[in-house]
Amino acid sequence: MRGAVYIDAFNLYHAIDDLNLNYLKWCNLWRLSESIMKGHAKPLVKVVWCTAYRSGNTGAKARHRALKLALDHCGVQCEFGHEVMEPAGCRACGANWDIPREKATDINLALAAFQDAVDNVYDAAFIVTADTDQAATFSFIKKRFPTKRLYTVTPPGRQPSKHLTAIADGKISISERMLDSAVLPFLVGQGAGAVTRPVEYDPPPGYVHPDDRP
Repeated sequence: MRGAVYIDAFNLYHAIDDLNLNYLKWCNLWRLSESIMKGHAKPLVKVVWCTAYRSGNTGAKARHRALKLALDHCGVQCEFGHEVMEPAGCRACGANWDIPREKATDINLALAAFQDAVDNVYDAAFIVTADTDQAATFSFIKKRFPTKRLYTVTPPGRQPSKHLTAIADGKISISERMLDSAVLPFLVGQGAGAVTRPVEYDPPPGYVHPDDRP
């Protein structure tokens, strides 16, 4: 029962951000995916992380790049969308400004999951998102490949989408404990390609990494 996991990066990121536990953002998504699939499918054959970089030279972008490089070492496939600036404004005061919006990440997730179904990469797909728009993805895959199992995976602190659970073969929720057990070490990789954890993702004092626990 080969399993593949498809992750909406921003859905997961903002859910973790709401936990106020920044060290959980430095996450081995391959290991997390193994935890998500446990009891439902094995082996894990693919993890796809759909995201987009913020524009500008910001600290957030640097951390994002560091995580991407770390995930490369873990075997995670990263699919990138892009960001655009869209106009926004205040009706009360008449002020106008531009705000950044990520584009194509949800489409990339849908296309990756469908293409891998066409290529028979998996027997079961696990889609990490609370975005109800992905109900169309579930529906298209189920109609074309009725024997493949689809699971909706809800980020921490979020409620499962009724639109997704109505189509899915099962639902799974990511817990804080699952994230904690998948935290990356300080140094990922070796040699010139090694990546170090951004200081903003340092764990709290006294934290013991999962690999060092009894």
